[in-house]
Order: sequence, then structure tokens, then C-alpha cells
Amino acid sequence: MRIAVAADHGGYPLKTEVIAHLLARGFEVEDLGCHSATESVDYPDYGAGIGRAVVAGQADVGIAICGSGIGISIAANKIDGVRAALVHDVTTAHLACEHNHANVLCLGARTTGSTVALECVDAFLAAKPEDRHQYRLDKITALEQSAREE
Repeated sequence: MRIAVAADHGGYPLKTEVIAHLLARGFEVEDLGCHSATESVDYPDYGAGIGRAVVAGQADVGIAICGSGIGISIAANKIDGVRAALVHDVTTAHLACEHNHANVLCLGARTTGSTVALECVDAFLAAKPEDRHQYRLDKITALEQSAREE
């Protein structure tokens, strides 16, 4: 599985932990930046980048991190075809994939400790999307399409 990982400066320290964790588990990782905790960057750029990488097929899933996880998840969700989910625990991480077919996991580096964050990553990657929720996802797709037509 190919996993793209991106973060702004607030998420950089957790991003390095997540990448090390994924590499130790044998995953192929693409680091989309940023590369410093001290140089201020803009989370929308990294949220959009992770979304574009996933939609383009450069990665099977993405992991996006900012200080709260909120901004980067909003930005990622602006990319057509992205289902980014901000999670705070193992249950929401698992359900994001299983029920909502999320393709980008979002974490808040200032709101979720690294141990829990890594557990969330593992839960998200271990979960399998369930077909029984497809009709709800079809409703979301219909909302997206109607917004494009307006």
C-alpha cells in the first residue's frame, strides 16, 4: 500500500513519527512536506496536495496533519474525490474507513497525542470499507454533483 503523508509546520513533528511508524511496518510512504517545524507554511497547500495525490493515484490513501487537524481536513475535502476524515481516537479512525470510505486520514498534532495518533493510523489502515454503507455515500456524491451544477 502506498501512503502519502503531508503536514503543515504545526503537524511536522507528528508527521515524522507517523512516517517512521509506517516505514517500520513496511509501507511505501511518499512525504509531501512540509519539512520543518519552524518555517511557517499554510495548511491549505498541504491539504490540497495530499488530496490531489490520492485522487491522481499517486497514493492509495493519505494522512494529513496540522495543529488541530481541522484546517487541513477542510482543505483536503475541497479536492473532488477526497473523503478526508478528522479523527481523534481508534473508533473514529476505524469508522472513517469502514462506514465513510475515507481516503485521507486527518490528525491534529496539538489535540491528539502521538501514541493515540499512531493507533489511529493503524486502525484506519486495518479497516475495510463496508459495502452496506454505499447508499449513504451515493447521497454524498449526489450532493457534490448538484453543487457542481449550481
